[in-house]
Amino acid sequence: MKFLIVTCLKEYSNTVLEIFKEAKIKVFSTTDVTGFKESDAENLLEAWFASGDEKFDSLMMFSFTDAECASIGLELIKKYNAESETGFPIRAFIVPVEAAS
Repeated sequence: MKFLIVTCLKEYSNTVLEIFKEAKIKVFSTTDVTGFKESDAENLLEAWFASGDEKFDSLMMFSFTDAECASIGLELIKKYNAESETGFPIRAFIVPVEAAS
């Protein structure tokens, strides 16, 4: 089992839904996220907490799914980002699940 985590601007939620559908990810959750971006911080620790003026309405979509579906989803997101010129890529991460109840 894998934990697939995807973050994107709200405007791209339908794109992620289509990717999930193509990857056969049928069960997932979403939560609203406010993203912050401050590009001129010299020290990562100084930029750890949001203090910049740029705020973005984003979503985090996640699913506990099998390894094959998670891999397909990640590859489709990589392909989308390579072909898209939006400047706001969809981010995705696969985390292994060591144990579950």
